Amino acid sequence: MHTIVQVDQYIINSAEFAIPILDHLRNLVHKADARIEEKIKWGMPFFDYKGTVCHMASFKHHCVFGFWKGSLLKDEYGIFKERSEAMGSLGKITSFDDLPSDEILIAYIQQAIQLNEDNIKLPPKPRTAEKKALIVPEYFVEALNKVPKALAVFQNFSPSNKKDYVSWLEEAKTEATRTKRLETTLEWLAEGKTRMWKYKK
Repeated sequence: MHTIVQVDQYIINSAEFAIPILDHLRNLVHKADARIEEKIKWGMPFFDYKGTVCHMASFKHHCVFGFWKGSLLKDEYGIFKERSEAMGSLGKITSFDDLPSDEILIAYIQQAIQLNEDNIKLPPKPRTAEKKALIVPEYFVEALNKVPKALAVFQNFSPSNKKDYVSWLEEAKTEATRTKRLETTLEWLAEGKTRMWKYKK
């Protein structure tokens, strides 16, 4: 009961133009399947059955309605403005004219429920473009070039070991601290040590 009251509250507190639209969308979701449960997640109403099905939200000048697995739905009627799992699959809704017909929307909601029934998951998000290339500051490159032994060790280090040293140098608050750290870095590298060698058993 508690969540239903929360969703009521959410709708009542929305901008005046949004109240009838949100009310209508909510009714359609329940009409599509009586087993749907309402939840407030991330501050907005979500509709779940065996996982998230869809959600809605209202802003100052528009509302949105989105399908959690929008990218997997067949958009037979071309109603999607956004194919991603972004906020609103239907784009910005400012009036009933921005909504597809009830029958179409219900069919899409049922299709989204079917994906959950069949336990079809969203593909894992691609990992952000291969880890950002590490930027080695120029003063460090110059210093390394003067100590070939340290340079050779550094070049063969794993990205995380390289990053440990670069971060340590870059975090130095003063020039004096950085110079001191640079000397230590070159010394340790020449000995084949990682930045954290002291803590490794």
